[in-house]
Amino acid sequence: MIRALLALLAMLAGPALALEFNLPSNARQTVVRNTAPDIYDAPVGVFANGQVPVVTVEGEVRRSAWRVSSPGLTPFQVMRPLREQLIEAGFEIMLDCRAKTCGGFDFRFATETLPGPNMYVNIRAFQFVTGMRKTGDTVTEVVTLFASTSATSAYVQIIHAGTLSEDTVVIETAAARPVSNGQAVQNDFASQLFQQGHAVLADLEFETGATTLGAGPFETLVQLAAFLKAQPQMRIVLVGHTDTTGGLQGNIAISRARAAAVRQRLIDAHGADPERMDAQGMGYLAPLASNLDVAGREKNRRVAVVLLGED
Repeated sequence: MIRALLALLAMLAGPALALEFNLPSNARQTVVRNTAPDIYDAPVGVFANGQVPVVTVEGEVRRSAWRVSSPGLTPFQVMRPLREQLIEAGFEIMLDCRAKTCGGFDFRFATETLPGPNMYVNIRAFQFVTGMRKTGDTVTEVVTLFASTSATSAYVQIIHAGTLSEDTVVIETAAARPVSNGQAVQNDFASQLFQQGHAVLADLEFETGATTLGAGPFETLVQLAAFLKAQPQMRIVLVGHTDTTGGLQGNIAISRARAAAVRQRLIDAHGADPERMDAQGMGYLAPLASNLDVAGREKNRRVAVVLLGED
């Protein structure tokens, strides 16, 4: 009886307010992925006890990512107007957290995220918001907003799921361009790691087809060791990459061995803590450039460092 009454009241109240997002005028859509019928697990809590609490919504799932070409922004600058627009449309905010309070690396990888480069997430600089609409006790509509920033751009992911009409969400790009908070964007190694979450160790030298690291010294390893010393709780993974010469499994083995050689050099020559470093290999699965020419293949042969978060 109560459920029927609530449903009747919802019908008499008329259609829900349209959800309109007004992104900055320099925002550009990078990807759209819509699926129906589908299931979306919307985060409603921070990462704790090995998991992120979610509410599962069935129906249509609409996903999009946007890039805002403005350097020096913070995730809060990007998220604040979008969160206000979500509230104005009648959504109840169920989760509003920032990188560390969300759970950092663990939260990011337990949450559905569109793949890069269309959506970039800096694990030290992001904000996440979940809003819901209900009919009675039933969640009928959910929106999650994911904002993150790099040194040069901001990225926004919008996921809208549930019982959706054709014009439920309108996304425009007419808002004023956000202005940097005035903090200078530094280009040193530590700043790049913090702002982008990863960096290529560009001065390393390996012989072609070999896994032995050259004698060095290598400035990037000096800077990485200094970074680890200054950030004693930070964990990293070293990831090796190759070009497409040879088979996949062989290239994965070579790239992993090169990453392991870099890890060992950090331990032996710079006193880095081995418990805070892992080594993995991707082979040729994540190229930076075309493998059809010599310059591209040379760029793809690399070892990168990726921040994993704090212990």
